[in-house]
Amino acid sequence: MLKRVTQAKFVLWVVALSFVFLSGCAKPPAKEIESADKAVAEAKQKEADLYVQDVFAKAEETLQQAHAHVAEKKYKEAKAAAEEAVKLAEQAVSMIEPNKAQMKADAEQILTDVQNALGELKSSVAAAIKKKAPINREEIQGMIGKWEIDLINIKDQMQAGKIRQAHDLLVSLQEQVTSQKENMAAAMEPKAAKQ
Repeated sequence: MLKRVTQAKFVLWVVALSFVFLSGCAKPPAKEIESADKAVAEAKQKEADLYVQDVFAKAEETLQQAHAHVAEKKYKEAKAAAEEAVKLAEQAVSMIEPNKAQMKADAEQILTDVQNALGELKSSVAAAIKKKAPINREEIQGMIGKWEIDLINIKDQMQAGKIRQAHDLLVSLQEQVTSQKENMAAAMEPKAAKQ
């Protein structure tokens, strides 16, 4: 009987030791984490953060989760997250050129619209001056001059391949010019009503 108890204890001890040994031997997925770090860095270098912001942000977030899982010794989850980060980074890279081309086309259209709006604004200023509308001519002409210089800089950025920066500046410029056109229209209305 004593021999059976000793054998049972021995078997339990071997099973427990095996469990501790196997769980203690699990290693962090270093290769997968390294691949994910590299893939995300490469995607950023290729400007995925500018042209595929949502997918790139998800890749970065997933990579951070992989690192967090490693810190928590959740190696299976870390490996899965690292592999997902690689997939997302590769997806972002594949989307850069089409998104950049679309953004360039959009920027070119906005550029044309802004140039036309500036032309209309100049005509409105000239008409307002003739009608003696209450406008600050020097201020408006100063803004138009600044915007024309901004357009030159934006065109330079587009030629240099900085499409995202040019696009964002054009969107802002378009809002400013549209706002000024609306202000000019409002300034002209009282004079139009009197005539």
